[in-house]
Amino acid sequence: MSVLCYNKGCGQRFDPENNPEDGCTHHPGVPVFHDALKGWSCCKRRTTDFSDFLSIAGCTTGPHNKEKPPEPVKPDVTSSGERKESNDQKPKFDEFIISAPKPQEAIVRPSADEPLVRLQQKVSASLKTALEKLKLTDPAAEDKEDDSDEVKVGTCCKNGGCTKTFEGASSNSEVCSFHAGCPIFHEGMKYWSCCKRKTSDFNTFLSQEGCTKGEHLWKKKDAGKVLVPCRFDWHQTGTQVIVSIYAKAAVPELCYVDANSTTLNIHIIFEGEKEFKQSFSLWGVIDASRSLVNMMAAKIEVTMKKSEPMFWSRLDLPAPAAPKETTKEEEEESSSDDEVD
Repeated sequence: MSVLCYNKGCGQRFDPENNPEDGCTHHPGVPVFHDALKGWSCCKRRTTDFSDFLSIAGCTTGPHNKEKPPEPVKPDVTSSGERKESNDQKPKFDEFIISAPKPQEAIVRPSADEPLVRLQQKVSASLKTALEKLKLTDPAAEDKEDDSDEVKVGTCCKNGGCTKTFEGASSNSEVCSFHAGCPIFHEGMKYWSCCKRKTSDFNTFLSQEGCTKGEHLWKKKDAGKVLVPCRFDWHQTGTQVIVSIYAKAAVPELCYVDANSTTLNIHIIFEGEKEFKQSFSLWGVIDASRSLVNMMAAKIEVTMKKSEPMFWSRLDLPAPAAPKETTKEEEEESSSDDEVD
């Protein structure tokens, strides 16, 4: 007389009198259902289709099993349909009541009208060297040293590319060979905007003979700055936001960055007479007292310390939408509607 095998994954009938040791192919593990995948804990095969899961062949051989597994205990149900739990069905671990955390108070964004703080500057050695070679110094500082019209012996000519110094009245009659334009550094190439003789070597760039003839300039004229755009980008870490401004040969004495908790104002003078200004209404909140400015030969980095270690979706807040202007026809329609009312 044949009986049913209760091994998982088998389901065949067998003769108890003829039950060989390798007659049953089954799964000794348990069914596993996770992330829409179905399989057995004893083997690695997985499928998303339930019919395929039922047809997965067993991974272990052995004798058939005629012992029916015990059925799960059915819970007692009261007349009202509620489930009754006996002491045997109650969990065997201690129960602890954990109170939910109290809701935090809403974080108030600091006002943009807070006093601005001038961020500390750190000037790299490479920038100092580049400024000395290009003679891009602070004209205001030079004026403080000598307010008179007298030119001191040893004063360098302020014309770009000229290496002559003032040796006396005879120097005024010399012809000055200089560059009328400004130095440009772009994609590894160095040249003057007036003649555009490009080179990748810095010493070769400095030794280029001037393309313009004229008189020596012993005192720098107070020329107005040219406001220009400048490429910049930003990135962040868990605790900092770094803004990089790609301005070469910036003059530290003329540059400054002011900030408070939510505002950043950048002012940079670079490459002689170029001026860059930019203001940001920051997306997040910073600690201005722990922020600083790193000035290098090729760029300037503004490192802002985050008040809280949170991810910024963007650098600045989007500009508020401009109020919609009403046309004359809309005003007439609105006034006519008011008269009807």
